Amino acid sequence: MIILPVFLVFATGYVAQKMLHMDIKSISAMSLYILLPILTFNTFYNNEMTIDYLYLFVYSLIITVILAVITIIFGYFMKSSKEDVSAMMLGTLFPNSGNYGSPVVLFALGATAFDYAIVLMVLHGFIISTVGIFIASYGNGAVISVKDAIISIFRVPVIYGAIFGVIFQVSNVQIDEKLMDILNMTGNAAIPVVMLILGMQLAQITKEKFDLKDITNVTIIRMLISPIVAMVLVLFMPVDETMKMVFVILNAMPIAANSTMLAVQFNVKPNVVSFSTLITTLISLITIPICLYLIGI
Repeated sequence: MIILPVFLVFATGYVAQKMLHMDIKSISAMSLYILLPILTFNTFYNNEMTIDYLYLFVYSLIITVILAVITIIFGYFMKSSKEDVSAMMLGTLFPNSGNYGSPVVLFALGATAFDYAIVLMVLHGFIISTVGIFIASYGNGAVISVKDAIISIFRVPVIYGAIFGVIFQVSNVQIDEKLMDILNMTGNAAIPVVMLILGMQLAQITKEKFDLKDITNVTIIRMLISPIVAMVLVLFMPVDETMKMVFVILNAMPIAANSTMLAVQFNVKPNVVSFSTLITTLISLITIPICLYLIGI
């Protein structure tokens, strides 16, 4: 079972955090500012950029818009407030493609597909750093400017890994073999570390007061509607089958950890978003294997 090894690593991080009460912030900072940027650099440096990556970006924007419209419709019929709808969108629009999606792709489809997953993870990071911040600020009642949203993109370290990777590749810069070995070794450490971090983060989520309908709406859209929409969209994507499967798998993932951070930062129903993250992650133990089966894995 592909999903079981992934959950065992999550469980290890969960149990370790419950027993040892480690400083997640320091470990996350190491992953965010060192490991993931190096992994991203390696991916963009070693893989030639093609038009397929543009298609990934365009279709990622399309599915974001579709899910946003669906969430707004759900909110309308549930008579949800502006803050409720914003909190729901933080949960429905942004999948956990880094801590969760990329490892599943690696176990399910191998190294080539994993490279696609890293590229898509960077694209998702770009979207959440712009669209996500607009949504969170809107729900908070203090809408930020386009300039501030663009500046926020360059606060995401993996963006620099991607930029330098592309520059080095296009410029045909040759990196010393021993140095490349070190970069690969360091970058490869990113995935197990971010998996452990997710387990540790889940260990700190506590049940607070929230409206059950918001949790239900987020779960249905994130875990059921999102993968269905992705499966429909890939029918029109002019890319290879492996990239299509990666697109579907990553859009079937539970809520991104960054969504919770935005909800906390802007005080947009953080209890709803954080508890939805826990619920969708647990439910994914059932939904992800079904999704993998439906796409032929």
